Amino acid sequence: MGQHSRLTSKGQTTIPAEVRDYLGLKPGDRIVYAMKDGKVELRAKNLRAVDLIGILGPPPAGPKTLEEIEEGIATAAAESGLRGLE
Repeated sequence: MGQHSRLTSKGQTTIPAEVRDYLGLKPGDRIVYAMKDGKVELRAKNLRAVDLIGILGPPPAGPKTLEEIEEGIATAAAESGLRGLE
């Protein structure tokens, strides 16, 4: 049935090395328990938002200035508001 570990009286357990390796877990990493339909899913939460910088590559139209970003947000917000009025 896969990997096993024992629960201590303090509610602690050791994640088996094979599972830690599979999830890429290192000391200090966080893990997430998701409960659904009588099952518990264990996931690594070892990425911070800052770790994702550049993951999509450079913007297709090149970098934008703060003014261009704010204008784009304002345009999208206005269009979103107009859709609710139609």
